[in-house]
Amino acid sequence: MDNISLIAMVSIFTAGITIAIGSVGPALGEARAVAQALSAIAQQPDEANTITRTLFVSLAMIESTAIYCFVVTMILIFANPFWNYVVSQGGG
Repeated sequence: MDNISLIAMVSIFTAGITIAIGSVGPALGEARAVAQALSAIAQQPDEANTITRTLFVSLAMIESTAIYCFVVTMILIFANPFWNYVVSQGGG
């Protein structure tokens, strides 16, 4: 097995783990945030606009974690700097 194949296998495995863990965490966080917001709106219907606005801002911040994991995954798959380094060193 050459170095390029090893780097490809490790990169694909790491990308899969990154997107798996990086999407489960924010999904659970968003579910909890929505559940708490619905509970707060049920208890204080007059504050529904404020709660909803705060909920949308917090959901965007929570989702940014999943987006960062997605970006890292795309870099590992399509723009992996390790492949270029090994090829330039003649290890392929």
